[in-house]
Amino acid sequence: MSEIDVNEMNQGVIAQMRANSGKVLEGRFAGSDLLLLTTKGAKSGEVRTNPLMYLRDGDRYVIFASRNGGPKHPDWYFNLVANPDVELEVKGERFGAKASVPEGDEAERVWAHCIEQRPFLADMRTKALPRKLPAIVLEPA
Repeated sequence: MSEIDVNEMNQGVIAQMRANSGKVLEGRFAGSDLLLLTTKGAKSGEVRTNPLMYLRDGDRYVIFASRNGGPKHPDWYFNLVANPDVELEVKGERFGAKASVPEGDEAERVWAHCIEQRPFLADMRTKALPRKLPAIVLEPA
């Protein structure tokens, strides 16, 4: 799928989520637990929104810079590392959050928790090698 196709697909998912209290009713992501992540561009300063799968870790949300296991991190990852104050839309509710990328033991704990909930994430981590696939924790503000 080309970058243009992904952007078009994402715009359709965003529109569905905003029209249906955070739910995707049609297409590839119908019924999936998705959130909308809005970041400020690391270089451009432009505001960008991306639909992403998430899991919960207590009160926190966890997302993954998977890019479908590809060799590079997605652009939004660099945006939130440069500007960790982000906006989330979850189930129709919009709120601020602080993004962080756990390291060491905390990163492994988060990954183990998430893989327990969604075993396919273990395969996604392997597919991304040699790139280290980051899990990002989003703490509601």
